[in-house]
Amino acid sequence: MELKDYVATIEDFPKKGIMFRDVTPMVRDGKAFAYSIGKLAEFAKEVGANVIIGPEARGFIFGCALANKLGLGFAPVRKPGKLPRETISATYALEYGTDTLAIHKDALKKGDKVLIVDDLLATGGTAHACEELVKMLGAETVGFAAVIELPALGGRDKLECPVYTLLSYDGE
Repeated sequence: MELKDYVATIEDFPKKGIMFRDVTPMVRDGKAFAYSIGKLAEFAKEVGANVIIGPEARGFIFGCALANKLGLGFAPVRKPGKLPRETISATYALEYGTDTLAIHKDALKKGDKVLIVDDLLATGGTAHACEELVKMLGAETVGFAAVIELPALGGRDKLECPVYTLLSYDGE
């Protein structure tokens, strides 16, 4: 299956000069979505994940579907103030400023083997912050999986774990 057929490219979104890769057509197509989750599941099994985490919002879509397919639990990673119980947080650099992600303090246990799942790997800031959260909770990140990678932005180099992506857009 050619998954790029299910990714819409929107020029100049969210600002001029950005080529936004929209995965919602993939999610909307049952066969393409099932195929993408199946490929992510192969990687999750290969790295021995026993829990999935995903940052909001598209990490929830792919992460929850993957966790369900594998019979694993899922823990959401959100912006501060969005989770109802005690959390820990990690701050990371953006092009202009910083952002912060949080996870419930009891979301992971020591010895958990965590796969981080998102729709996109670009600069790696979000993914690296997720790795930091996993470490803070005493668990182990066994991999990072995403639908799309933008290799020119160097995100893979910021991660300490194996990386798997379904699609790559390099300079396109």
